Amino acid sequence: MITPSALLHTDAFLSPFAIAEAVRRALEEDLGRAGDITSNATIPAEAHAQATMVARQAGTIAGLPLAVAAFQALSPDIFIQPHVHDGDPVARGIPVLTISGPARAVLAGERTALNFVGRLSGIATLTADYVRHAAGSKLRICCTRKTTPGLRALEKYAVRCGGGFNHRFGLDDAILIKDNHIAVAGGVRPVLERARARIGHLVKVEIEVDTLDQLKEVLASGLADVVLLDNMDIATLQEAVRLADGRVVLEVSGGVTQDTVAAIAATGVDYASAGALTHSAPNFDVALDIDA
Repeated sequence: MITPSALLHTDAFLSPFAIAEAVRRALEEDLGRAGDITSNATIPAEAHAQATMVARQAGTIAGLPLAVAAFQALSPDIFIQPHVHDGDPVARGIPVLTISGPARAVLAGERTALNFVGRLSGIATLTADYVRHAAGSKLRICCTRKTTPGLRALEKYAVRCGGGFNHRFGLDDAILIKDNHIAVAGGVRPVLERARARIGHLVKVEIEVDTLDQLKEVLASGLADVVLLDNMDIATLQEAVRLADGRVVLEVSGGVTQDTVAAIAATGVDYASAGALTHSAPNFDVALDIDA
């Protein structure tokens, strides 16, 4: 029997506990208190079914481990044959999984499995398009915390499946000083000094700036590891790269789209983060067809 982890993207990690918990919540949401009353009323308990999950568009696949876990949670007699793995590019009409076993279990798991694969493949596909536009440069495409509540680990995993990279997973894994922190703390240097005085030696410090004067103040302090250049035009980004001269890592946010990412990459910045990767990714069109 194939395990969900066997279909994970080789360069991205998703905890088996995160998979199990997401699947449990999704099945509980869909099956409610009485299960699939339609299938239970119309399909004999002994009926067997075989179905194929098919990509109805071209793109990058993600979410197969969750689909497998959903079906397997409904019956120990489910057999699944994968045809691709997470992170694989697929053409329209390509079979993704073949599922066979008790018909009631196949039908009960259908929507949950498709929801996971559709949502995560949509993110992976959009990310892959951003990455394609930055090809040939050193720029890395990153996601943000603008994720669906409760699904952050899954959605950030999907970004990795598409060739992107992850920013913070939460407020607790890195310092990111934004404009409101600067305003409340009394300025760039005071906020950086307070941050450095409180954190451990393994915690990185990133600070957001929206002017070159702020960038100069950050550089003069020597207290930041990463500077987030917020909503700057291309000419300003070019000057920021010149001023930084490799002393800090530079990240761009705001206005990062497929239309702008190539020009952003050409400035020489290191990272570009786009909330759209997770909050605006179209659903990937995938279907489950019962084999005749």
